Amino acid sequence: MKFLSVILMMGLGLTSAAQDVSLALQKTKLPNSETIDKQWENISRALNVSFASSNVRFAKEIVPTVQNQNSWTTSAWKGEKIHTQLLLWAKGNIANVSVQLSDLKDQKGNSIKKENISSGFIKYVITDEFRDGCGYRKPADFDSSSVADLIDTKTNHIDLNAKNTQPVWVSIKVPAGAKAGLYSGTVKIKAEKEYSLPIKIHVLDKTLPPPSQWKYDLDLWQHPAAIARTHQLKLWSDEHFALMKPYYTMLAEAGQKTITASIVNEPWGHQTYDDYPSLIKWTRKKDGNWVYDYSLFDKYIAFVMTTGINQRINCYSMVPWKIAFTYWDEITGKEAVFTEAIGTPAYDAFWKTMLTDFTKHLKTKNWFEKTYIAMDERPMKAMQAVIKLLKSVDPKWKLALAGEYHQEIENDIDNYCIASKWEFPSDVLQKRNEQGKTSTWYTCCTEPYPNAFSFSSPAEQVWMGWYTANKNMDGYVRWAYNSWTKNPLTDTRFTAWPAGDTYQVYPGPLTSVRFEKLIEGGQDFEKIRYLKTLYAKNKNAAALDELNKALGKFEIKSLSTVTADEALQNVKPLLNK
Repeated sequence: MKFLSVILMMGLGLTSAAQDVSLALQKTKLPNSETIDKQWENISRALNVSFASSNVRFAKEIVPTVQNQNSWTTSAWKGEKIHTQLLLWAKGNIANVSVQLSDLKDQKGNSIKKENISSGFIKYVITDEFRDGCGYRKPADFDSSSVADLIDTKTNHIDLNAKNTQPVWVSIKVPAGAKAGLYSGTVKIKAEKEYSLPIKIHVLDKTLPPPSQWKYDLDLWQHPAAIARTHQLKLWSDEHFALMKPYYTMLAEAGQKTITASIVNEPWGHQTYDDYPSLIKWTRKKDGNWVYDYSLFDKYIAFVMTTGINQRINCYSMVPWKIAFTYWDEITGKEAVFTEAIGTPAYDAFWKTMLTDFTKHLKTKNWFEKTYIAMDERPMKAMQAVIKLLKSVDPKWKLALAGEYHQEIENDIDNYCIASKWEFPSDVLQKRNEQGKTSTWYTCCTEPYPNAFSFSSPAEQVWMGWYTANKNMDGYVRWAYNSWTKNPLTDTRFTAWPAGDTYQVYPGPLTSVRFEKLIEGGQDFEKIRYLKTLYAKNKNAAALDELNKALGKFEIKSLSTVTADEALQNVKPLLNK
């Protein structure tokens, strides 16, 4: 493995995607290992402490190239979650390093309690590089390195090794009921001595709504079986459901709107490390009739709704990646597989019986209006056949699709998510907005940028929120929230795609730099929407024009010449005037 080149790039806050490497070579002369050793030797203080941008990943083995900042001053809306990084680096070993937080107070006696402030040591995990994106890969064929991504909020103290850098994630959730004003406090680092770093937060007189009310439509697909395997629990046991709750609550607090529900076994052809079983049990009786057991489906859907994810149920899928539908056959007393092609009379008969029964069941649960038959990157002819069949059962059935843009079926897709290389025609998007349909976009293993791999620039996930606003779309979709690898806490690489592609959070649940920046992008989207409405209402044409011009720069092709971090630095102040 060729660690050094990738580690150096990460220490400079760059990704290993081709565009960022190109920009790095243009702008920065990378140090060699001898230079790195000299940099550590030149450090005079036992422990060095500085605030740093949350858009940069810092390498463990390199002295961080930052301008020393012993204080953090920023602005925030009420209800907003803000964050920064705190860097610690030492020439020698330092034991028992901890972080202590305190209340923030203004001059009038108002406070933001420390319960709203959190810190976490950012742990290093193994990542790789984009290279060709999609396609099965052998670890030995790709540059691999350690990258700062996992935010460990459960560890109270660490031992900092010599010639190591340790980033700390500091996060503040400003209460919606906070009074506007300037709040001050400190972050204390306890090590060989105590370091006290001031914080000042200017809380503006603007309020961000709670994530449940965001217009921003985030959809990260959930994988319940991965949680059972990682925590060594029996699938669908009471213990499994109890442990899933904090994961789904954390996702709801990021603005998630949709429940991922499998109505057949392996709707994605078992492309993940863990199984993806059906929530519905299909049985063919001895007399040839079909029965469907919805008990697990009902339990799971009701459970997820209690966590705050309750606007949409996406059922995968009548068009799986492999046409092989398993069911229990009472005649043979074993599992059987239906493999007839989509659009054939046998396929239609197989599904029409189920859909008719499923429709009745959903209506008795009062879930039919929010349930969608969902499809993922499937051929258009297959989708047209499914649409026709579905509408013949009940014309009010809704459909969701993530894939290429197809004008031929656009009108039939209620929740349409297009790949980043596509754009909705402006007249189509306006029509969809007027009809109340959802229009989003996604990235996967095909795009070097913007993306959410473990080696991606953290700024790219924020950039996505601005891009969504610029294109007048509703939100962002990604596979997946938690389809974990074999050892997800240490190694984000997978056999098929660039590292980190299959999950955004870690077992625990533990958040990540990527996930937190994805939330920031959603918050920015909401701020932009609020300000555009406010400026239009107040006839503040100059401010509205300035914001629209800033948004217009968020085009994917622009990332070939300007990094996401640079783009955001130029426009972020517009949100906190």
